[in-house]
Amino acid sequence: MAYYPVWSADVLPPEHINFSRVDWIDFAFAMPNETFGLNWDGSDNAPGILMRLVNVAHQQEKKVKLSVGGWGGSRFFSPAMNNYNSRQAFVKNIALVYDQFHLDGIDIDWEYPARPGDPRNYVGSNDTANFLEFLRLLRTTLPSTARISAAVPATPFSDANGQPMKDVRSFADVLDWILIMNYDVWGASSNPGPNAPLSDACKNSTQPAASAEAAIKAWTAAGVQPSQLVLGVPSYGYISTSQASRLRQRDQNASLPYVHALTDEGADNGQVQFRELVRQGVLCRDATSPERYVGCGGFTREWDPCSSTPFLRSEAGQLITYDDAQSLELKSAYAKENGLLGINIFDVHGDTNECELLDSLRLGLGL
Repeated sequence: MAYYPVWSADVLPPEHINFSRVDWIDFAFAMPNETFGLNWDGSDNAPGILMRLVNVAHQQEKKVKLSVGGWGGSRFFSPAMNNYNSRQAFVKNIALVYDQFHLDGIDIDWEYPARPGDPRNYVGSNDTANFLEFLRLLRTTLPSTARISAAVPATPFSDANGQPMKDVRSFADVLDWILIMNYDVWGASSNPGPNAPLSDACKNSTQPAASAEAAIKAWTAAGVQPSQLVLGVPSYGYISTSQASRLRQRDQNASLPYVHALTDEGADNGQVQFRELVRQGVLCRDATSPERYVGCGGFTREWDPCSSTPFLRSEAGQLITYDDAQSLELKSAYAKENGLLGINIFDVHGDTNECELLDSLRLGLGL
């Protein structure tokens, strides 16, 4: 599985996606608006791009879901879920888009019910209860063949008191699968940490819940079967200004301006795609290296054993936290060992043209 954001179409047109490596594509994003309809994120060309994506995917017998929300698109979720009438209107509008584009499913990426996300978001104490009622209505409105997923943080949904729910089986009953977003744990900082930790192997993190291992344990403890979980992994990293020689395992308190020596190619908030690290000569292929890539162009590749992720550092004071084929294979192998449904990468256009990240994920899954 992979996300395909609308803003990636210039770099990776839908027709150039290698569908032999994925079964599902999530088109990102449609955003709830103040009248409980949907706006498109990032481009007036989104409807045309989505239609092209659906057409080429279906030609290859692959499936497409529309992802609704995202970090910058969750502002109006709470009002849209607030009461029966708003939920009815919102579901009706989603169903219209579902039919219009011949979709195979809907992904709800609400960041986050009953807890802060983007500062512009509306947040209510009854968000999570309202979300469940919305999902039940969406389930009965869409065709029985439609797949419905939710993208979630490392800890279960917040209850009315702002605490993680201890039992989310009611959500599992109505969702086909739950995608754990195991990324953006640390961003850019003078004391950087890993973007997507596999685990807290050194037992010294002040964010011990923010790893793939901890998140899977938290959601299964709350009642979700592993076979209903998908692990979300990144194809991007963060550039920091830092002289650090190792990654911290402490909470991020302050961030610095992003360094744009490496271009973003459509990425958000100064993130850098893996393909850009390769294209700009910061990472070089090395067939003799078990890591498959080594640092070059003045960068040295290091390995953080606490999070099982690589990072790059330069004498000029740049440090890049990211994931590569080695770390992603470890994550997908962990997912397989623990009986998860699969892996979803955010996003497909961050991979190289040779699909090296997708291939590493498939290798870890035994495919």
